Amino acid sequence: MEYRKLGRTGLKVSEISLGSWLTYGNSTEKDTATKVIDKAYDLGINSFDTANMYALGEAEKIVGEALAKYPRESFVLATKVFWPMGEGPNDRGLSRKHVFEQLHASLKRLKMDYVDIYYCHRYDPETPVDETLRTIDDMVRQGKVLYVGVSEWTAAQIVEGLGTADRYLLDRIVVNQPQYNMFHRYIEQDVLPTSEKNGISQIVFSPLAQGVLTGKYKRGQALPEGSRATDPSSNMFMNAFLEDDVLAKVEKLGDMAKGLDLSLSQLAIAWILRQPGVASALVGASKPHQIEENAKASGIKLSDETINAIEDILK
Repeated sequence: MEYRKLGRTGLKVSEISLGSWLTYGNSTEKDTATKVIDKAYDLGINSFDTANMYALGEAEKIVGEALAKYPRESFVLATKVFWPMGEGPNDRGLSRKHVFEQLHASLKRLKMDYVDIYYCHRYDPETPVDETLRTIDDMVRQGKVLYVGVSEWTAAQIVEGLGTADRYLLDRIVVNQPQYNMFHRYIEQDVLPTSEKNGISQIVFSPLAQGVLTGKYKRGQALPEGSRATDPSSNMFMNAFLEDDVLAKVEKLGDMAKGLDLSLSQLAIAWILRQPGVASALVGASKPHQIEENAKASGIKLSDETINAIEDILK
């Protein structure tokens, strides 16, 4: 496993991170989830990601319990705040009240004294950015948060956050968590260059396009039994990736991967890691062998010829 610096900080994260969205607390049993986390740790993965809203706190409990056996200094743990956690008018968003209460609730579920990265899970147009960043800065000063992150913020929103932090001498945003894969590349236009200019790394989610870039879904064939695409609790974002034109490109990419003696997932992750602004690819896994295969993508360097051939397929 290789490691990269997180933005302008001195923190190093593994090129592969393990997430818990749509799996832990939902489709993956607790014992299996723990085995996956243990396998990831054994492989040198030090970056683990969760959020308060994943299974309404259950994912945090599973991740926290699984990591409790390891020295706290040996891993980087992230969680998030924004999405609704209840029915009340203040049970969502990035207000001082919600951020304050949810951080403490997350720490309680994780059974941790602090989190390494605390993400604003989305931009909140109803709350002034300075209110949110002042609150997180207070948590940083109390030692409950080490680094400030955002998720799926636009380039303009990131610039607004940086300007606000500088104006009030607050801790700056150092990491963004966007979706990024071969079929979802919007960050290349503005988010990546803006972030790199300002010392912000990306830890990207859905690098395998909801599992489509594993090659398991084929044109003209029934969906594999037990796959994410057949699970109504986790397939809500997959339809666009299951179109015939996308699957045709996946077939060609799979043939290319075989020619390079790689799995398709390893090729897809290595393609993401070609970007110097990406610190880590955040993968999900419901079985230990899946994280083992994905971890092998760390350190793979794709030639210019291969990258150009991939671009030709993706056009």
